[in-house]
Amino acid sequence: MTTMTIAKALNSGLRKRLEEDPKTLLMGEDIGRLGGVYRITDGLQKDFGADRVIDSPLAESGIIGTSIGLALRGYRPVAEIQFDGFVFPGFNQITTQLAKMRARSEGRLTVPVVIRIPYGGGIGSIEHHSESPEALFAHTAGLRIITPSNAQDAYWMIQQAIECDDPVIVFEPKRRYWLKGEVDTERPTLDPFSAQVVRPGTQATIVAYGPLVPVALAAAEAAEEEGYSVEVVDLRSISPIDFDTVVASVEKTGRLIVTHEAPTFGGIGGEIASRVAERAFLSLEAPVLRVGGFHMPYPVAKVEEDYLPNIDKLLEALDRLFSY
Repeated sequence: MTTMTIAKALNSGLRKRLEEDPKTLLMGEDIGRLGGVYRITDGLQKDFGADRVIDSPLAESGIIGTSIGLALRGYRPVAEIQFDGFVFPGFNQITTQLAKMRARSEGRLTVPVVIRIPYGGGIGSIEHHSESPEALFAHTAGLRIITPSNAQDAYWMIQQAIECDDPVIVFEPKRRYWLKGEVDTERPTLDPFSAQVVRPGTQATIVAYGPLVPVALAAAEAAEEEGYSVEVVDLRSISPIDFDTVVASVEKTGRLIVTHEAPTFGGIGGEIASRVAERAFLSLEAPVLRVGGFHMPYPVAKVEEDYLPNIDKLLEALDRLFSY
């Protein structure tokens, strides 16, 4: 076991794939000499060369389009989008080309492209630098979407994404890049497309992913001091969603909160709430509640703490759940 930050775990996972597979390539804006704005690719161009860790032009559509072409030629490109809100110039390539190529060719073609996107707020930045656009991509069939919340998952999920023959978007919680954790570098613990119960409980379930998993765990710990037993499920995969794990938890606890930084309107939480209502209605002791961002452009840094879900908002939602 090795202690790493999430940032270091991602760097180490990328390094391992570059060492083991000469067909793995990285590309993105400032990822080479600079090592990326968050230094996730720090040192990789120096060790593997500029033809495998490529500083691209400022053109997200070009990054994605080039990655698709490389994948069709047998490479496994990993494209970095510098900030979440910068992905939209490449949205067309992702949703109409990358996501559809395998189905369009009836399985004859695979496009094993990984797209790394730092996402979410909490860093004192503004719109286009603090977005949570995961639901926009989850709605598109043909894409797999995962998001690590800890160093162990970061180390292994980035490697598992590169090894996958389907296109995978890895949403990286940027405000958690410096969160430390233990990493077992010998073996992965879970299928990257499965959820994980990270704190057991009996009276309510909080489903979270990415940057809000630590917040959910802190809220569950605070609720325990008030006499409540709250289970926390780390979703880990946004597409596909491991509904079996979520439903099993709700059947045990009878209550559910889904939380994410993205606006609740049109968010992943609505899909989870609907599926749970379909599959576990008779187990519910209260309505499914969602705690998320407001349906508005991301605010200025001065008020982002009021925008983001926090422990107090989750505890207030738990109070409402237990009032039924």
